[in-house]
Amino acid sequence: MRNSTAGFTFGALALRPGGSGVQTYIRELLRHMPDLLAPTPTTALIQSDAVAELPRGMAAVTRPVSDGARRAVYGAAPMRASVFHGLDVDLPLAGPSTTVATVHDLSVINMPSASSRFRAAGENVLVRRSLRRADVLIAVSAFTAERIHAVTGRDAHVVELAPAGWARPPSQADVDRVRAAHRLPEKFVLQGTVEPRKNVALVVAVADELGIPCVLAGARSTGPDAPASAIGLGYVDVADLPALYAAATVTAYASYYEGYGLPPVEAMACSAAVVASAVGALPEVVGGGARLVATDDVADWVAAMAPLVHDPSARTELSRAATSVMASVTWERTARATVDVYRAEGICP
Repeated sequence: MRNSTAGFTFGALALRPGGSGVQTYIRELLRHMPDLLAPTPTTALIQSDAVAELPRGMAAVTRPVSDGARRAVYGAAPMRASVFHGLDVDLPLAGPSTTVATVHDLSVINMPSASSRFRAAGENVLVRRSLRRADVLIAVSAFTAERIHAVTGRDAHVVELAPAGWARPPSQADVDRVRAAHRLPEKFVLQGTVEPRKNVALVVAVADELGIPCVLAGARSTGPDAPASAIGLGYVDVADLPALYAAATVTAYASYYEGYGLPPVEAMACSAAVVASAVGALPEVVGGGARLVATDDVADWVAAMAPLVHDPSARTELSRAATSVMASVTWERTARATVDVYRAEGICP
């Protein structure tokens, strides 16, 4: 499983067809790299079923479809390359002349309870190895760069992310269609992500205090583990997300930890009125386009949301601020900033 490639090789094994989050970063960044690095060849190390996600002009080195420990083994396998950029931290054990690693967060170190014990232990080892061995580190926020320095003493370049290409204000017709398709209430609080790093119970309690429904979307939003008083939508097609965000009276992101905070940024780009926890990178990435709450106190969250629920003009004002802040946050900017890091480090002409 040893390959030799010239130019830049991007570690993209985390990319899945249609995936979000870190996968959005990989997909959108790679889309710009062949042109920005030309005539230097570009290659992606990628799972065999995700090759169609690559842009024209980028070659592929494929590995079998896998996840978890098996994917980690494929990512760690020796691979000769001039420059290898691991887009989700992971680096080959040996082979590349120069290595770059993008670090999205250090949750496996700072908040291991967000993963199973086995997964947290394995990822902790992989992340610490990459933090130690990478020639160049890129962090997606100043917060994550500070965490890297605290853990390793090393400095990282900061290159922020951007909303996915689908994250745009929807038409009123789309909002009406999604309202009808999901039988959404006239007013509701939306918690768009349900996972261990999110304080979903807090959002449900705040919605109860405000007297409006709480709607949950995505994995774990239905079934026995979902809050009984919330409306669970289950999986929502990406094409419907902009209208869902825009339809919500408030889109909430109550979090314990955020290395960057791509979901609230994408909601803002869709014209959502966002109220989020003032944790991790969120204060630096949302600007004045969202309301941030510094505590997990229900009363503080009610105070932040109540004007948006009861005063349509307040919601409209925050919605306009959100789209204005996000207007200049683009993946082209992220890609150019990444190439600037290569140049600053002397690994790109």
